[in-house]
Formats: sequence, structure tokens, C-alpha cells
Amino acid sequence: MDLDRACLELMIKLLEMDQDYSGHQDQLTAKEVAKVKEKIRKLCETVHNKHLDLENITTGHLAMETLLSLTSKRAGDWFKEELRLLGGLDHIVDKVKECVQNLSQEDDKENLVASLWGAERCLRVLESVTVQNPENQGYLIAYKDSQLIVSSARALWYCEDMIQRYSRALNNSSLSSSSSSAALPHCSFSNVGKAVEDCMRAVIGVLLNLTHDNEWGSTKTGEQEQLIVTALNCVLRVPRYIPQEQRFDVRVLLFLERERAAILAEAKTDDLISEAPKPALDQSGEWQETSGEIQWVAAENNDNQTEKKEEEDEELDLNKALQHAGKHMEDSIVASYTALLLGCLCQGSQINVTTVRKHLPKGDFSIMTEMLKKFLSFMNLTCAMGSTGQKSISRVIDYLEHC
Repeated sequence: MDLDRACLELMIKLLEMDQDYSGHQDQLTAKEVAKVKEKIRKLCETVHNKHLDLENITTGHLAMETLLSLTSKRAGDWFKEELRLLGGLDHIVDKVKECVQNLSQEDDKENLVASLWGAERCLRVLESVTVQNPENQGYLIAYKDSQLIVSSARALWYCEDMIQRYSRALNNSSLSSSSSSAALPHCSFSNVGKAVEDCMRAVIGVLLNLTHDNEWGSTKTGEQEQLIVTALNCVLRVPRYIPQEQRFDVRVLLFLERERAAILAEAKTDDLISEAPKPALDQSGEWQETSGEIQWVAAENNDNQTEKKEEEDEELDLNKALQHAGKHMEDSIVASYTALLLGCLCQGSQINVTTVRKHLPKGDFSIMTEMLKKFLSFMNLTCAMGSTGQKSISRVIDYLEHC
């Protein structure tokens, strides 16, 4: 990325220019405009940007596409600050609002997918520039009376509402029988489903950054209509409609399911590691009796094969252990976050405490607190001591132990 402040400033100024200069005859003739556009069209064809609308080439469109294509993580902290100071964040947030407003027009599937993709790409940039950046977080929470949070909450509601109808994880036969869904060709259906999934993940990423350890952001987000219910649906119900390999990003299924799976995976991994490999029989030769004497006769071309087989067996055992360890880690993390979610919902609500207790073996919270203690120990090993996350987990553990 060969980008400096001057380039970024020019790009953002171009966003503010008139959308189309074809009517300015005093600057360029229609023929000259057409010639310039053709040059740009040929240049754009070389960059492989599937989002470029080559039939609608305007200054603003090209500037926005360029801005959204930037990998801001590589650009460093200066990019995040300048994007805010030069007004770039304003344009991106306004674009999110425009895209989200179009999500209500579900009949036009082509426009729906374009709006989902547009919102997702803008949100990805906003997610990137708000990571560990309190200045950008505060600015975006405040901008136009929390417009980004309002748009994000609305987008999450739309995505959660659409994900079941356009699920790529279910067979077409099990889909809703509504005419709008049934009439979709498979390719269009799949495109909408993927666009919904991607947009949902991007929305969640932005909301996490604006609410983590941020009371102002959390309050503004919590004020949004239906947000809490929508968020709970996203973590408790939505994963079943997402392809298996992508579920970990948003998945929090039943705590008991995950807790049992983690214990099972842990036991299997321990068995694999504790099973000492049995010494292989020496097949490099054999004892033979010749002229009344017993002699060791080496087998031809067998040494390399035996050594190779032993290496393959060791690699197979290691891969098995790693697979089990990975599955155990995933189950443990999901179970821990589920326990944390349930614990947060229980705080200050005796009704929720009673409801959760009904679903636990013998109504005992210890199964949840033990999982959270393991998770806290893991965090203490891998994170800086005393972070907000660890304090929150400790509070939930203490609450569950005394409720």
C-alpha cells in the first residue's frame, strides 16, 4: 500500500465532488467525456474488482470503491486517525445507512445482494479502524446521534430475519414455502444466503468494537429496538442456518451439549497421548538356518520402506491428537462463552436464574462455574492479567456461586 495523507485527502475530496460531470460542457465535450470514461473502463477491467459498476463510472463511485478496497490494517494507526480527521468515516457511515435502507426492498434480489455487500464492505473498514482505537470508537458512537449503531442494529435485524429463508445449510425442500423464497433459482438463493451471512458477521464485528469495555457504546446499542432479542437469536438460533465450517464465528449452542463434547474430546485426546507406541517388529531382515548355522539375513530394499511407514504412523497419531485437541478447544470456548452469556443474563434477574436452573443437572450451577474457572485460567495464561474481560468472568463466577 503506497498511500500517504495527500492521496487519502484527495480521495476523500473526490467523494464530495459532483457524481457525474457529463453535463459540464464548458469543461469537456460529450466526446471527450466518453473517451475518458472508456480509458477508465479499460483500466478498471485490469483490477478485478467485482463491485465496480463499469456502466456507471462516476468520480464518487470510483473514490468510494478505492477507499473500501484499502486494507487499513496494513496502513497503520496514522491511516485510522487521518480517515477520521479528513471526514472519511462520515462518508462510510452514510454509505452504510444508504445500504441498510435498501434492505427493505427484498423483492429485487439483485439490489438486495448489492446492498448487503455494500454494507458489509463498509462495515469491514469500520471494524478495522475501531480495533483498539478509542478515538474512532467515540467519534462513531457520537456521529449524527449514533447513526452507525442505529444502522447496524437495523441491519442485524434484517439479516437475522432473512437468514432462515436464504439458508445455505438447509436443503431447498426444507425451506419456507413462501412464494418469494420458492421462486428463487438456486444460484440466486445461494448468493443471497452468503451475502446475508457475511453482512451479519461484519455487523457483529463493528458492534463488538463499539461496546467492548465501553459504557457509552453499550448503552446506545442496548437502547435500539429489539436489539437484545435479535442478538440472542443470532447466537442461539442462527448458527443452524449457516454452513458447518463457518458456524464458529457466531455460534453459541446449548451449554450442556458443548460441555459434554469438550469433556469427551479431552478424554479422547488424553487417551491418544497416553497410549505409548508399541515397538515395531524389526522387519529389516530375518533369521535363517544355513548349513547348520542360524544367521541374520537382511531383507532387500526394506529399510527405507520400514522407516517411511514408521514416520507416517507417527504423523497420523500426531494429526489425530491435534484434531481432537482442536475440537476440544472449540467446544470449550463455545461452552465457556455460553456459560458467560447465561451468567450475565442471570445477574439481577431471579426469573432468569430459576429458568436456567431448570435446565441444569440437579439445578446446580457448579457445572457452569467449573467451565468458567477453566476458561479464566486459560485467559490468565494467554492474556494480560487484570483485563476487563477477566474481571467480568470473575464477577459472573462469584455471582453464580452465591445465587
